Amino acid sequence: MLAGAALRKTGEGWEFASEAALEDFIWDNLQQLLGFTPLKRQYAAKGEVCDILALDETKRLVILELKNAEDRYVVQQLTRYYDNLLDEKPFAEQIDYSQPVRLIAATPSFHRHNLIDRKYTKLIVNFLLVNVAKINQNFHLQLQDIDNNQSWSIPIPYQELDISVASSNIPEPPQILLDWLGSCTGEEQQAILNLRDKILSFDGRIKEEIEGRNTIRYGRGRSKPIAELCFYRKINKPVIFLWLPTPTSRQKEAIGRLRLWIDGETVTHVGHVPEGFGRMKLQSEWDAIPTEKRPGNLYWSRSHKSFIPVSLSDSYNNVPSTLESLTDLALTKWLAKI
Repeated sequence: MLAGAALRKTGEGWEFASEAALEDFIWDNLQQLLGFTPLKRQYAAKGEVCDILALDETKRLVILELKNAEDRYVVQQLTRYYDNLLDEKPFAEQIDYSQPVRLIAATPSFHRHNLIDRKYTKLIVNFLLVNVAKINQNFHLQLQDIDNNQSWSIPIPYQELDISVASSNIPEPPQILLDWLGSCTGEEQQAILNLRDKILSFDGRIKEEIEGRNTIRYGRGRSKPIAELCFYRKINKPVIFLWLPTPTSRQKEAIGRLRLWIDGETVTHVGHVPEGFGRMKLQSEWDAIPTEKRPGNLYWSRSHKSFIPVSLSDSYNNVPSTLESLTDLALTKWLAKI
């Protein structure tokens, strides 16, 4: 199964939303794309960080440097990485250091200085052109060797975003959110945009705040939150959190940060996760993990210590199982506290 990706539209076509997004996608699909066995990403050698280290089919070390834009110094970077790694010889039990190291630069375009630097270096450096192609409604990552025109292509699981239905009374979604939504289905995209629309149009005091690279928070400051959208790199998708009555609430209602598991517009499960993404997984997800890699005490409860979220019907008897209904409930609880 291919890992998703974050793309963005440019004046000339499409590109990865960031260099990190390009690296994520190539790393996750390295074997299928180029036939290399991944070893390590962001490997530090003598204070310098190599994007990707891998093995080819003959156990040669491959050093892959990725750029999301033209960079005139990529040959010098690869030269330093080469020297550092030959001094340190990491992963010696897997790499055959008696063979030449393969150096590869992958970028959307090469500066003429790259060609000059490569011409006079003693090392062999392969140049691969990176291109994101939209063919009909499908996206593909294409790599092409500029010397022999050999090419590789792999589909990118990405759904083009349609924001034309968003309300004109609220600001356009921030670019970071659009980048995240590309790896969601069309139904999930619309559900999340509708959630944002409903929250921001509910009360003028509600603000949309971007925190770092992975969090968008909605509410009135950190002390009066309503919702969070957090990008979860393990699944390459945003995860929704709403401040709702916790499943353990009984006589005295307690409002907590609940993670939502959604299927399109339908909310299937909720789990109390005070911070981060928590350790909860659906039962089907645990079943897909080898027994020896599961927690020793896998149990279900309504507490935030549970490993399994609670089905929505077990948590809120009178609330329809839609994201819209739970957003309405979160807004009602927020307003009562203001």
